[in-house]
Amino acid sequence: MSTDISQLPPQIQQRLLRLQQLQQTLQGVMAQKQQLEMQLSEVEHAESELEKMTETAVIYKSIGALLVKSKKDAVTAELTERKELLKMRVDVLAKQEERLRTQVKDLQEKLQQDLRPVSGSS
Repeated sequence: MSTDISQLPPQIQQRLLRLQQLQQTLQGVMAQKQQLEMQLSEVEHAESELEKMTETAVIYKSIGALLVKSKKDAVTAELTERKELLKMRVDVLAKQEERLRTQVKDLQEKLQQDLRPVSGSS
C-alpha cells in the first residue's frame, strides 16, 4: 500500500506533514527530558553521598577541568538548587510531552478518518 503522497488531497498532505513535525518535536522533547532525568539522578546520588560525610570531610567539586576544595554546606546548597531547577525543567518537558502526544493522537485519528474509504453516509 505505497501511495504517493502527492496523489492525496492537499488537506491530507498538510496533516501528514504536521504529523511528521509533531513526531519529530516529540522525539526531541523526550530526548531532552531523558537527559535531564539522568542529570537529576546524578545530583540526587551526589546529595546522598554528601549526606554520609562529616562536616569536616574534605570535599572537592569540579569546575571545568579543575577540582576545587569546597565546604560541605556550600556544595549541598548548590546541589539542592540544581536539583530544584532540574525538577522544574523535567516537569515542563513532561507537560510538553503530554501535550504533543495528545496532538499526535488527535491528528492520527483525523488522518485515519480522512483515509478511510467512504462506506455509505455517516
